[in-house]
Amino acid sequence: MQRVTAAILTLVISSAAAAQWAKICSSESANKVRGCDPQGCGGYNYPSAGRKHKGVDVVCQDGAEVFAPFSGRVVKQAKPYGNGNAIDNGVQLAGAGFCIKMFYIKPVKYSGSIKKGEKIGILLPLQKVYRGIISHVHIQNCDLTDPTPYL
Repeated sequence: MQRVTAAILTLVISSAAAAQWAKICSSESANKVRGCDPQGCGGYNYPSAGRKHKGVDVVCQDGAEVFAPFSGRVVKQAKPYGNGNAIDNGVQLAGAGFCIKMFYIKPVKYSGSIKKGEKIGILLPLQKVYRGIISHVHIQNCDLTDPTPYL
């Protein structure tokens, strides 16, 4: 019985420690998921642009600093649209058991190591492309599962 209790306790503690990501945006005191606005909704699997949203939008003001949610590395540039508009930029990050894409940021680099909480970029001007949208960083897991529990 003690072994089972100890194993469960270890699992709970390690899961809790690994689960929490750092604050994403300098303009906010905590990670807050974007609600609904005229452009759609920011939660996972919510309706957005006529389809299901496969990421989570974390509220952030245009021009604010964006931080690494965990330690690891910048894998590569990740473009959400591939059309070169004002917000068509981002990065793919990996580490601490995660692989994510973060969109709508101008990264400080496209490869190399990062530390949890380190500045990785600046939020691009979402208002120039989507009038009336709540500005945000879009975060999606590489496997398209829900990243919300880690925020």
